[in-house]
Amino acid sequence: MSQLVGGSLATSALRAEVECLKHSDAKVLITGESGVGKEVVAQAIHRSSKRAKAKLVSLNCAGIIDSLLESELFGHEKGSFTGAYRGQGGLLELAHRGTVFLDEIGEMSSRMQALLLRFLETGEIQRVGSLLRSQVLDVRIICATNRFLPAQIEAGAFRSDLYYRLNVVHLKIPPLRDRPDDVVPLTMHFLKVLTEREGVEPPRLTHEVVQHLLEHSWPGNVRELRNVVERLILRRAGQTVTPDDLRQAWTQDAYVPRLLAAVPAPRMVDPVADQLFDRMVKGGESFWSAVYPAFVARDLTRDTLRALITGGLTQARGNYKILLLLFNMKDTEYRRFLAFLRKHNLYQPFRDFRTPFVNAGDRPSRVDSEAAPVRSAS
Repeated sequence: MSQLVGGSLATSALRAEVECLKHSDAKVLITGESGVGKEVVAQAIHRSSKRAKAKLVSLNCAGIIDSLLESELFGHEKGSFTGAYRGQGGLLELAHRGTVFLDEIGEMSSRMQALLLRFLETGEIQRVGSLLRSQVLDVRIICATNRFLPAQIEAGAFRSDLYYRLNVVHLKIPPLRDRPDDVVPLTMHFLKVLTEREGVEPPRLTHEVVQHLLEHSWPGNVRELRNVVERLILRRAGQTVTPDDLRQAWTQDAYVPRLLAAVPAPRMVDPVADQLFDRMVKGGESFWSAVYPAFVARDLTRDTLRALITGGLTQARGNYKILLLLFNMKDTEYRRFLAFLRKHNLYQPFRDFRTPFVNAGDRPSRVDSEAAPVRSAS
């Protein structure tokens, strides 16, 4: 979805900025808190531009080690690293005459910043393992970050020359709590889109429920609102939503931060597992997009994935339903996830990770009351 939905002055201003950019190839830097909709703005810019018929390719830079990120962006030659059984073009080649969206650009290492800067200056790429540079590419770059890059520059963590290359047009998206006029239009939009996707009747929201939505502070921003609406659809499709239903839909998002605060984040011996964990828990990526494709393509070993699952279960106190939330999967994917773990001999007994809660009152009524995990069909 690339619509800029909302009735606030801030969203109207963003729509006007996108309109102004439709005839331009200027680089764009989008900033704002996690979950405000930075990728949606990037999609809107691309689809309203003269590059709309070409590809928009997105890459989250958070938590990807340099070798993988370099290969993803610039491609690699056969035999350039273990598992490189054939040469492959990178995302920049794939997006020739189109747009590349680099999310969480503030997490990119100094080395990768230098490589990106060289590409921005010359338009040339050099595949990993190649001695030659390839053709000049025509790619528009849109970047996003939830960090304050001037402070990163001051701390020596981000290159000032790269910052000024990227910051041609700066779009700042306010958090959802600062634009309450967007809450109801976004809710209606998600109800329409998600019920059409699921093929169900939308739940009916009472005036009292709408008031609760307007009064909520939305710490997870638009992403949190979308998750709440999706849970309401799963549980109350075609029915009237009560305030209790809404509180239950909020329970999951409200509980995870308390869980993370109560249990120290595990640091894993395997650095790749550590980075993937941060991409999901801190970066908001789903297990099915951040981990599963790399494992199926044999870019991740079973040992790395086992270390990742172990770290997640440690954080979740052995609760697979909480692990589902930590790794940004839907309730409906619970059986699929467990079946995947069992198929690849990655399932671990939840009792091995069970530890007492800090306060008995912290135990949620639904997500921690877990029966024995469902066995996959054999």
